[in-house]
Amino acid sequence: MINTENMLKVGITGQAGFIGTHLFNFLNLKKDKIITIPFTDNYFKDQDKLKKFVSECDAIVHLAAMNRHGDPQVIYDTNLNLVNQLIAAMEVHVLFSSSTQEERDNLYGKSKHDGRLLLKQWADRSQSRFTGFVIPNVFGPFGNPFYNSVIATFCHQLIHNEHPKIVIDANLQLIYVAELVDLFYQKIIDPVPGTDEDNHRVDYTSENKVSEILLTLQNFKNEYFNEHCFPELKSKFELNLFNTFRSYIDHHSRYPVLLKKNTDQRGAFTETIKSSLGGQFSFSTTNPGITRGNHFHTRKIERFIVIKGKAIIEIRKIGSGEILRFELNGEQPSFVDMPVWYTHNITNVGKEELITLFWINEFFNPDDQDTYFENV
Repeated sequence: MINTENMLKVGITGQAGFIGTHLFNFLNLKKDKIITIPFTDNYFKDQDKLKKFVSECDAIVHLAAMNRHGDPQVIYDTNLNLVNQLIAAMEVHVLFSSSTQEERDNLYGKSKHDGRLLLKQWADRSQSRFTGFVIPNVFGPFGNPFYNSVIATFCHQLIHNEHPKIVIDANLQLIYVAELVDLFYQKIIDPVPGTDEDNHRVDYTSENKVSEILLTLQNFKNEYFNEHCFPELKSKFELNLFNTFRSYIDHHSRYPVLLKKNTDQRGAFTETIKSSLGGQFSFSTTNPGITRGNHFHTRKIERFIVIKGKAIIEIRKIGSGEILRFELNGEQPSFVDMPVWYTHNITNVGKEELITLFWINEFFNPDDQDTYFENV
């Protein structure tokens, strides 16, 4: 049994947003150090609920903010109001998410800058801990198109056979959302005393022109989405971009993908995987009625191919109650690819032995398994 006495209790305003969801899920993997305190946006409409939420936290990551609105003044007023409400309720270590938009002449950037200064002043007055992050462009799986990032928009448009347009071919300084939430985690468990980090600039981890990103995503569309071939990924950025692209696929309408079965007097031959990635191939036999899996990955790319027997594959996005089910039959070999942050399993629902081929893009490392168990 885990001793919870010395564990940090962490709350996240904006928990349901793009970064908030990734941070909440990531912190829930650190069950030996962190207890997450659930938050909903309506707490800002009820000061008693907000105070109760704050009183249960040792640290709060303030992510809640309005990014877009027809009237920039509404963005500014809303974001400052959220900060002031939080200040009125708390006595904890606060980590604030600002943006490099601070440096630009717009009211969203000004709201982040002024909000950060308000929190710094509160921390100075109350002798509390405060870390103000100034963050570059963030991308990653499940971001909202036309809202969170141009990468989210491009991925959505390509998957839906739309034609992305480049407005300004700027250089984008980017950080992957998993890298960002790990940085939040490090500051939560090992904070700097006082407000020495009131202006903590988060380093970007890649820099690319918008046109270069779009070209790479178009290659993913052609090779992976259309041709079912895993593309060559030449850098960690391209791996992260590929997993981001995959998250926008409508899995229910795409899977299972049927494979071409070539037969003659000798028997049958079926191509299962085309890949430039290498990785690890394996296979399993599963007895009738047995279920394998019930785990998820945060970075690995994985394909299940049924070549004999009948199976049902189930997947569920972490934090969601919706289960997607796919029926596969070895009489017509087919595959399902596993998205990141989706727990998944496979069950033999036939009367004979089930044979499944597996491919994963990296060798198994017992010291870094990237495998987390959770029932679908």
